[in-house]
Amino acid sequence: MDIGVLGPLELRSGTGELVPITGTRLRTLMILLALDANRTVSADRLIDGIWGDKTPAAATNALQALVSRLRRTAPELRVEATPTGYRLTIDPQNIDIYRFENSGSPGDALRLWRGDPEFPDIAAAEAARLRHLHLTTKKAWLTAEMAHRDVVPDLEALLAEHPLDEPLAALLIRALRHNGSPARALDAFDRIRRRLADELGTDPSPELAHLHLELLAEEPPRGNLPTELSSFVGREADISAVRALLGEHRLVTLTGPGGSGKTRLSVEAGGRLPGPVWRAELAPVRDPAELPQAVLTALHPREQVLLGSSRDPLTRLRDAVASREMVLVLDNCEHLIEAAAEVADVLLRAAPGLRVLATSREPLGIPGEALYPVEPLESPPPDADVATAAGFPAVRLLLDRAAGFTLSDGTVAHVVRICRALDGMPLAIELAAARLRTLPAAVLADRLADRFRLLTGGSRTALPRHQTLRAVVDWSWDLLGEPERRLWRRLAAFPGGAGVPAVEQVCDADLDLLGALVDKSLLVLGPDGRYRMLETIREYGLERLAEAGETESMRVAIAGWLLDRAREAEPHLRGAGQLTWMARLRAEHDNLHAAVRAAIAAGDKATAVALVASLGWYWWLCGHRVEGTSLCLDALALDGEADRQELALAHTLAALNGVEGPLGFAEVRESFRRALELIEPSPDSHPGLRLVVPMAALYTSPEQDRVIALSQALYDDPDPWLRAIARMIVGQVRLNFGEPAEVAEADLAAALAGFRAVGDRWGIAFTLSALADLTAARGDFARAVGWQQEAVALVEEVGVQEDLPQLSAKMAHQMWLAGDREAAHQTLRRARRQALDAGVPEVMGSVLHASASIARDEGRLDDARREIARAVELIAHSTLAPQFRAIAASAQGLIEGAAGRLAEARARHREALEVAAGTLDSPVIAQVLVGIADLARRENDPARAAYLLGAAVAVRGAADRTVQDADRVEREARAALGDAGFEAAFRRGDGFDLTRDAQDVFGTP
Repeated sequence: MDIGVLGPLELRSGTGELVPITGTRLRTLMILLALDANRTVSADRLIDGIWGDKTPAAATNALQALVSRLRRTAPELRVEATPTGYRLTIDPQNIDIYRFENSGSPGDALRLWRGDPEFPDIAAAEAARLRHLHLTTKKAWLTAEMAHRDVVPDLEALLAEHPLDEPLAALLIRALRHNGSPARALDAFDRIRRRLADELGTDPSPELAHLHLELLAEEPPRGNLPTELSSFVGREADISAVRALLGEHRLVTLTGPGGSGKTRLSVEAGGRLPGPVWRAELAPVRDPAELPQAVLTALHPREQVLLGSSRDPLTRLRDAVASREMVLVLDNCEHLIEAAAEVADVLLRAAPGLRVLATSREPLGIPGEALYPVEPLESPPPDADVATAAGFPAVRLLLDRAAGFTLSDGTVAHVVRICRALDGMPLAIELAAARLRTLPAAVLADRLADRFRLLTGGSRTALPRHQTLRAVVDWSWDLLGEPERRLWRRLAAFPGGAGVPAVEQVCDADLDLLGALVDKSLLVLGPDGRYRMLETIREYGLERLAEAGETESMRVAIAGWLLDRAREAEPHLRGAGQLTWMARLRAEHDNLHAAVRAAIAAGDKATAVALVASLGWYWWLCGHRVEGTSLCLDALALDGEADRQELALAHTLAALNGVEGPLGFAEVRESFRRALELIEPSPDSHPGLRLVVPMAALYTSPEQDRVIALSQALYDDPDPWLRAIARMIVGQVRLNFGEPAEVAEADLAAALAGFRAVGDRWGIAFTLSALADLTAARGDFARAVGWQQEAVALVEEVGVQEDLPQLSAKMAHQMWLAGDREAAHQTLRRARRQALDAGVPEVMGSVLHASASIARDEGRLDDARREIARAVELIAHSTLAPQFRAIAASAQGLIEGAAGRLAEARARHREALEVAAGTLDSPVIAQVLVGIADLARRENDPARAAYLLGAAVAVRGAADRTVQDADRVEREARAALGDAGFEAAFRRGDGFDLTRDAQDVFGTP
């Protein structure tokens, strides 16, 4: 067998299979025997190493038992007992320590090292020896590797772990010198010198001092890259990528908007290249003819003396680099783009050993150019906590530059908002960090809408255009022609970006202009084919749009274009093309919502109402019900005229979205009433308007026969989707009023067939879920789970975030009833994550209710009590249907009853019944009655328990096998009353009327 201790303990059989060694004590025994393989390890040492201060009373026997366990676990091992202890007999080659210490190759030895050894405290000295040997081996390996590749990153990481290791520091200095980075080598020497003085009070070793003298004496100069004073954050991957590109291409251009960090990246990447690197700063150059001279000046001064000045600067520059191997950094080319392209082309053709690294807001556009877009620093998600946020480059840069500022629970949300609002742009973040010295993070985050006035505190030594955020963007604006400026400011009016059709039709621009703004790093073409701006670029464009007097005209133009798209998509949302058209609206989501808000702000009622009337069903399907309701109400509240039918549809959709959003029942009824006043019945009207009458009846005067009759009137409607939804409403009403399940099931089955025929996934899923509930109520849980799974899959496909967690929680409960407990828990965990994403308190409440029910069934009463208490807290002020409050209170009563707290249980059940009575929802009332039957049985009143079970069946119209408490209470009551007594009490519940018989429900406690 092979034993590995250089890292987490590993034991492999002769066939190479991993043999699990479980338990800390068994692993410690194995390690101690392996460390002294073929030698006796005393029992005292083993006991001390395994148990430490907690030595058992019969330690020798315990050790013997542990050895026996090791032998059983690994029969191939030979663990022999000796008079004083135990010995592991094994070929040393089968232990990685032996191979590590005797390897002739540092690389082979390092491959054996899998991590820090997990030795017990008693073997700490051996662990320290091995770590030292590992470090020595790694130094030897990196010394050999230096001839073949850049080992600087490896050495820097190693030196960070061992900051006072002088031989390691010397190795790093040699590697930097080998790579052509003498300035960085000198910096490395200075850092180790200061650390030795500060921490040990000593001077560098003779070897380091000699290396320092060699570096100072080296000639000729190897470049003119500046030594930066600030740390470089978040770009290690970019440095590696740029270096790799320069290895494959002779011209690499770093592109990106102003402030993205192109210059700093060029310096950092250049500083890690072998050979001389020279940088020419072109920002101060205004005349393109002066560019060659500026580059000549940046090169070593001797070049100009030797070559004289009789020839033109470009010829002299070409001759200066023709025979040299070097990297030339042309920094800030965008304002001299044609001249920079010409110079780069001439030099690259004349100097085979030359490579050019350019920085520009647009490509140079010459053959052989490789582009590397310098992207913004990654920002954390909006809800990131301190630990998560601190790992993102944008936050790391802000914290690095904001002296004295600390990331905490109180500031993390504001810091995340700052970084996201500034798109992770390094210069903007540095300017914001400067502001954090004088402003609280919360104030800065709130005021970034005025970012150009606020972010002005840049470095006094920076280029003028890098000292304020406005100056950075002004520089880009000034380089554009008027057609490009016009497209910039007009595209800024699209907060969600735009596709080619919108650009052509709304902005009156062509593809060449689009391409120009992309090349100039002012637009980003996404993989979805849409053009977007960074928020800072967009805010600047909006200012320029206002200056041009085009804000209102663009609002009207964009709203008209989007309204056409929304009207075209709306009918398809109820059919087989649902997903395709939803995706098209999702792509325009930010633009659509901005258009609605802009119309509301402008008092344009006709446009606002037209938009919300076309978007209401999209909001329902996509789970934007709360926001959609609010926009509907704001649009309807405006003064002015609007299309009568669109007004009626807006009221209808406000009610439909509002019933599961921010509206109370009174407000829902009022919205339906307003819609009824406005509709003009017609077979050609919108299907939603023909649905208003039964829906209004359902929420205003829920009389069963009237609602069913009004819905049945739509059974012959020419619209197949409307026929299906009418069937679905009738089926649900029959269930709510306690009609036989078979009658309701027939309506739901017809609705399902109708939805399948038109291809409406939402309708199919909703109806399938209702049929699954009916099937589960009959006790066919496996079939119910199958239907529920199909419903969940369809809702996931559509993307209804608000419905998905509730369906998943329901499916988890049905899986539980079917006996698949593990799947139930997995599904419940997924439902909890989905509810968190949805962000709707009532949705999380439904998931917590399901979790509490399963916890109670498992006997975890404390967990159940905690989960249901949180659910009740979440729905305490809910405007949703009160049925959930009744069910939650009933669940609390069942939990307290199971805990023996009968007075508390009675109070919760009474609360549940009071709420349920006002819902007229038969299944809910029946479920509450079963809960009270459980209380009656616990109060030693089996006759009342049986009576209440009968009442529950009478109210619902059938037994509900998903309410398992009923079966349990029935068994217990039968045992107490006998079959005849139980049946007699049960039959008394037949014909139960809550209004008439409420006084019989609780009896006497």
